[in-house]
Amino acid sequence: MHMRWWKVAGLAAFAGVAATGVVIVRAERRRRAYSPDEVRTRLRERHAEALAPRR
Repeated sequence: MHMRWWKVAGLAAFAGVAATGVVIVRAERRRRAYSPDEVRTRLRERHAEALAPRR
């Protein structure tokens, strides 16, 4: 019975690592979908928002 818990914990850890990898790949694919001009525009917009005074 003791070994069974280790197997379950190992499988859960493996599933967590795999799920994290999937999330990272999706985010990378989404990021690469932008052209350099779109990235530049988005960065400038975010910079302007960060500098804008908050109300």
